[in-house]
This record gives sequence, structure tokens and C-alpha cells, in this order.
Amino acid sequence: MSVRFSLAKAASAVSTWGLKHVAHRPAANLPGKIALKIDPSLLDELRDKCTVGSVITVGTNGKTSTNNLLADAFEAAGRTIICNRTGANLAAGISSALLQQPAAQWGVFECDELWLAHVLPRLRSTYVVLLNLFRDQLDRCGEIDRIQGAIIQALEGSPETVLVYNGDDPLCARIAEAVSNRSVAFGLTESMNLAQNTVADAQMCQKCDGMIAYRFRQYGQLGDYYCESCDFARPELTFAGSDIRLTAAGVAMEVTGPRGTEAIHTPQATPYAAYNLLASYALCQEAGVPTAALQKAVDAFNPRNGRLQRYTIDGRPVLLNLAKNPTGFNQNLKIVEADTTPKVVAFFINDQVADGHDISWIWDIDFEELADQENLTVIAGGSRANDLQVRLKYAGIDAALGDINDAFAMAARLTAEGRLAADAGIYAIANYTALPPVHQALNAMEAAGGASGAMAAASKAVASRAATETDAPSAGTAPVVIAHLMPDLLNLYGDGGNVRVLQQRLAWRGVPVEVRRVSYGESVNLDEVDLVFMGGGPDREQKLASEQLAAMGDDLRAYVEADGPLLAICGGYQILGKQWLWGDELVPGLAIIDMETRRPGTSADRLIDNMVLESPLASHPVVGYENHAGRTYLGAGVEGFGRVVSSCGHGNNDDDKVEGARYRNVVGTYSHGPLLSKNPEVADWLLARALERQAQRTGATAPALVPLDDTVELAANRHMVERLG
Repeated sequence: MSVRFSLAKAASAVSTWGLKHVAHRPAANLPGKIALKIDPSLLDELRDKCTVGSVITVGTNGKTSTNNLLADAFEAAGRTIICNRTGANLAAGISSALLQQPAAQWGVFECDELWLAHVLPRLRSTYVVLLNLFRDQLDRCGEIDRIQGAIIQALEGSPETVLVYNGDDPLCARIAEAVSNRSVAFGLTESMNLAQNTVADAQMCQKCDGMIAYRFRQYGQLGDYYCESCDFARPELTFAGSDIRLTAAGVAMEVTGPRGTEAIHTPQATPYAAYNLLASYALCQEAGVPTAALQKAVDAFNPRNGRLQRYTIDGRPVLLNLAKNPTGFNQNLKIVEADTTPKVVAFFINDQVADGHDISWIWDIDFEELADQENLTVIAGGSRANDLQVRLKYAGIDAALGDINDAFAMAARLTAEGRLAADAGIYAIANYTALPPVHQALNAMEAAGGASGAMAAASKAVASRAATETDAPSAGTAPVVIAHLMPDLLNLYGDGGNVRVLQQRLAWRGVPVEVRRVSYGESVNLDEVDLVFMGGGPDREQKLASEQLAAMGDDLRAYVEADGPLLAICGGYQILGKQWLWGDELVPGLAIIDMETRRPGTSADRLIDNMVLESPLASHPVVGYENHAGRTYLGAGVEGFGRVVSSCGHGNNDDDKVEGARYRNVVGTYSHGPLLSKNPEVADWLLARALERQAQRTGATAPALVPLDDTVELAANRHMVERLG
């Protein structure tokens, strides 16, 4: 035992005592953080506290619930454990758990995906359970291939570790193919017949430039996949779930593994609970934990950490759950949608460091699924409540701003008015840092015997429709045609939301609109199009899309020179120049705009921040979010879309504070958000140009853009301008 290790243990013990007994705060992270500062090799010294072995669970969604379920199953089987049950999953949190808890047979830990490369080679864990990989916190984590690389590096640093992974996820399967570790795949052999969402995180093959196809898909990119161009396909499953029964009472299935077939079930009635249960079963089988012990743990599992936690408050059933990315949120919406009775739903979105400052992902949540539900009352809360309110507005949902107390107050008022049953449910869905205050408030209500004892009495009225539709034109009026180019490849930052904004702002004015989604391999006649949108994507997807765009180059150039309006974001913007950046390689662009994109340093040198612009296209400040590695430089005479005026944000490059570019009726920009959601003047500038082109194309008279009530959009704009200074 080294002197550093002894000092680290002592410092950890002191800080743990102080946090618990003086500050009355959890001692989940800080003691480990202090100890690691003193002794960076701390985990090497601590791994022998787990005398038999350890398990690390990683994955974008579900790792806290799965980790805690595994801990319960090991204990039910009579194994002693060390576990970071609170969800403190960085190296500091795992170190705190190992320092504070007595030696045990097994360590059962969850770990952040990026931190696995630091933790696993030191702990030399017996197993890693890899649940799934979804787009999450792009400003912190980057694109998914960075996460894959970190997990591969971790496993290569601990070659004796067994990888138990979700074979239904092509992103996980690629990791298993890339390492020499023994791997064990689990998956489902039949479809759960789920409605599909708009966005998935793996459209391309993981081995070649082909596109993934499916025999059936569950949700996101999970399913029985294969590539038509190479041999990449779902692997042979070591543990295969079949006869899947997903009902309101929970999920049940038969699992066939090396030792035969067994039945397992969980009372959690969600599709992702099926995968968490199957992952837990596979790991328990590998580690020698009897199925009876796992089933006992499942039956008794009662999460008290805000993950699928249920309450009864004032006679109302309340469900609280975490959702922090599009896939997780969409699965939560399925739970809400399954309840067809009148109810109150509260969504909470924060943008702190742990959440990711970029919340453009909320535009990839299919809130539209709830728009047709009758007697649905919605609250938008959290530090980005205004953005959430805008997103819900464009989904056709009126939402009031408020907190969980307002949800209860509104439910009570509606019940008093006879519009909501006294036992109507309340659903609260929050992202990472938004969850704890909601959790604490619900716990306080439960302890106080009801909401009235723990909340403010005032309630907020439901916001009225922020825009009133005009009378629709005659049935013979030709629609405005918007071409969304390759949304299957170019939608990394929720920028497809720009198309939704444009479409809805025409519909609210009674102007017919048609959106043509031009996927990879499809074609479009731009002579029949009035507005073009191009987003950005991950490097591989963007390169594949660029090849099709290059084939369309002459048509796009003719469209632009004829003053066709075009909005291009991030990678789509770069491709319009003479050269653009693909990974670390400079490649030829379409040369539609006199500009070029270069890279200083490496791909890690990214410009990532909120920003506020002054733009000639808007009287209000333009608010956006940038996340790009390329530095773009405009040619002589090419005007910028705007100039960065906030204290944060860079724009095109490190030097001149110019952001984006304008050429004829083209707007190119690095502004995510999506751009148009908080900047309705820019949206209407593009729509005015589209109406002019449509009039020329059809010989009709271009209608005037009647004003809309943009109170909600401008409130979101003002909130960010005030925050950013």
C-alpha cells in the first residue's frame, strides 16, 4: 500500500464524514474525486476489494436501473456487493463507492461510456454489460463513433473482460466485432410491433457505405438488421428472447440460452424494460446467479431514484421518469400515449453541463403523437421551458410554463371545473439535472400527505393557441413544395425541425404545403421545388450524402442561380463551398458559394457554444447553437448570415466573428437549435422567397405572409439573449 493511497483513503474518509454530518449532502462523487487527485492509480489499488470479480454496466439509456437490478439479484443470490446505486457513474463516483463500502465478493457498477476507458483497464472487471448506444449530449460526447472508440479502447485495455452486449443494436455489435474479448450477444427474436419514430441513430452500415435494412425493427436502431452490400448483420444470439408479451401488466418472455429455455417477466410495461430484463438475465447466467434470484429481485424492484417511480398523491397516480435524448423521450411518450384517459403531463428540460448545453435534440422527439389526445393538459418546465414550449407549439400542443407544483394545481382546478377526474393521472418526464428537483418535490408531497401541503396554491392558466390559422385557400391552390434533402443521413442536431417550422408557419396561414423527403438514393426535380433544406450529419453519413449531392450539383446550382431559396445547416452549409471537411480530410464541395472550410489542429478542436447574432434578415437578435470542427472562410463579396454579438460563440472561424453566409436566396449557417424555432423572422424571410418562386413557377400571384402571433417564439429568443448577455 503506497503513501499516496493511504493519504487518498484518509482524505476520502474525512470528506465523506463532512458531507454526511456537516453539510448533510450525499457523498457520492467528491470523496472519490479528492482521492483520485491525490492518487490517480487509486482504482488499481481498490479492485481487490471485489474478491470474486466485478460487473460494469454501460449504455446510453437504462444503465442505472439495470445496474441496481443486478445488484439486487446478486444480493438475492447471497453474494455480497459494492455498488454505486445513486448513479454517480464517473471514475469519482465508482471510487467513492469502493472507498466507502466494505470489501465484498462482487463489485456491481454503472459507468459513463466515455469514462469506461479510464475505469475498466484499472478495475479489470469480469464483465461489461453494453445495453445500447444512442445520440446523447453531443456537445460533451460528440458523435456516437467517439463513444464506440472509447468503449473499444476500454475493452482492449482489459482483454480478459467478457462483453455482454445487445446484439439488436448495430452500434454495439460493431464494438464486439472490433475487439478480441469474448463476447456474449443478447437480443429479441421477434418484433414487439411498435410504432416507429421519425429518427434513428444508425442508418448506415457499420462496416461499409451501404444502408442498414431490417427484417423487423423494435425502436431506434434496435432490431434484426442486415446490410445488403456486405456481410454485416445481427450476430448469432447467445441469449434469445421470444414469445414476448408486452401488456399493461408488464413484459414477459421466454429466453433460450446455453442451458435451455426459461421464462422471465417484469412488471415494468415498457419496450426498453424488455431489453434491460434480457441484459440482466444474460449477465446473471454468465455470473452464475440463479434465475430465481433474478426474478425475486425483479418482482421486488422498487426504484426510488426517479426512474419509472410511481406515487399516489391526492388520490392521483403519478409516474416520474428520466428521459435525456430523443430515443428515451419517445419511449416515454409511448407510455403516456397508452393512457387514453384525460391527464396532466409535465415535461422538464435543463441545459446544465451534465445535460448538454445543446437542446436541439428536442426537435427529434415525436411530440406530435400526443397532439390528438383529448383533454391533455401539458406543462413545460426546466431552465429551457421556453424552448420546450415552442417545440410543443409546433407539434400542435398548447403548453403552459410551470413546475411540478403547477401541474398539481392545474389538475385540481380542472377537477373543480368538472373537466378532469379526481383520480386522473399526472406524468412527469425530466432530463438529467431537471429530474432531482421534481423527484424531491414529489417525495415532499408524498411525505406531507398530499400536494396541498407542499406546493404553492397559485396555478397558471393554459396558454392559448399562439397562432390562429387563416381560412384555407381554395382546393385548387398549388402547394408550396419544400424539399428536405436526405433527412435519413443529415439530421444530427435536430435540424429537421427547421422543416417542421416552415411547414407549420405556412399551414397556420392557410397556405397549402407539401414536404418532399428525399432520402438517400431517391431523386427530386428541383424545377418543381420552392424551398430546399439541407442539414448536417456524422462524418460517414455526410460523406455518403455528399456523393449524391455532387451528382445533383448542376441542378442545385441552377436552382440557386434562379433565386431558389435554400437553407443549409452545418455540414450542409460546408458542402456548398469550394471545399469542406470530412473527418480530417479536405474534399471538394459544390462550389455554389465562394467559400472554403479548413481545420486547425484536430477534430477535437471544436467550436461549441450558444451564440447571439445580428443579422440583416431579422430585427430581433438571432439565437443559435454551434458545434463544428471546420473553420469556414468567405470569399470576397460573400456576406455573412450575421455577426456574433454575444460574449460566447465564434461563428465561422476563430477570427472574424462572422457567422454563416448569404448568397442570392441561400442562407448557410452553423446555427443549430434548430435555427428557425426561436427566429421566426428568418423563417418568414425564407417563406417569402419560397412564395415568390412558387408564384413564378405556377403563374399565380404570391400571397402576402399574414402576421402570426410569435409571442412564444420571441419569449424563447428573449430568454436566451438575456442569459447570454
